[in-house]
Amino acid sequence: MGFAKLSLKGRALKLLAQREHSRSELQTKLARHVEEGDDLSAVLDELEAKNYIDPERVAASVVHRRAARMGTQRVVQELRSKGLDDELIRATAHALQATELERAHAVWKGRFGGRDIEPTPQERARQMRFLAARGFSGDVVRKVLKRAGQPDDEGDFGD
Repeated sequence: MGFAKLSLKGRALKLLAQREHSRSELQTKLARHVEEGDDLSAVLDELEAKNYIDPERVAASVVHRRAARMGTQRVVQELRSKGLDDELIRATAHALQATELERAHAVWKGRFGGRDIEPTPQERARQMRFLAARGFSGDVVRKVLKRAGQPDDEGDFGD
């Protein structure tokens, strides 16, 4: 073998060098490497004290990677899966909601914007499912399709 076995701290730093990780993620990933005499909590406390683990950076990283393609609901789901606290998740969601309509329209346009044909109800439903699956709210999805000149559920046209 020739490779020295990495300590818990070494493994944590290697993971953090690849991308931002929350304390919860690191705890989960490192738990299987804990050996007798190791103190995973102390290692994580030290990394937090040195600002290697920062929940705000984790949230910013997720937003940077996902927000252009995903709705607020999906981004919030990912933040929750990382074990971030509710206050940080609420603040991030609030900031994302301000741009949700524009982001949803950009995603829709990237996928469906080049079409000149009047969509059938089946095609419109497919487009709605596409956006909903990416975490955009129903209200935003309806507004995107309305903005695109398509009738919404009430039969209105345009903005």
